[in-house]
Amino acid sequence: MTIAPAEPISAERVDFAPYGDFEADCPARLGVDVFGNSWLPVIVYMLREGPMRPSDLRAAIGGISQKMLTQTLRRMEKMTLIERHRYAEAPPRVEYELTTAGRDLLVPIYALGEWVDKHGRAVGAGLAGPDPDNDENFA
Repeated sequence: MTIAPAEPISAERVDFAPYGDFEADCPARLGVDVFGNSWLPVIVYMLREGPMRPSDLRAAIGGISQKMLTQTLRRMEKMTLIERHRYAEAPPRVEYELTTAGRDLLVPIYALGEWVDKHGRAVGAGLAGPDPDNDENFA
């Protein structure tokens, strides 16, 4: 298999202030943590057009349990990515809405979507192909 040379990266590099002596101190780890939670970016994306009730979120997302939705919403609220609005009605109504920090997460989410659109088929095909760790053809 021939691998084409990598194209130069066109993304702008951002220089950050020094963060400590160890890579473990790097603030970018927070970004990895945010995207490491599989439901958090999905919820941010679903809230992009405005507030939603938890039941509407769950129905729109599909495949998420009530428990996982509740845990993720609580975590996002603690991270100041969303605000919870409770209305004194009978029955009580709750809605969640993105904060400025939450809306700003849409930028990397859209960028990731573009990456998947460009490379998703190749990555998926690679994952579906032979496993180099378990296939004698890769010896």
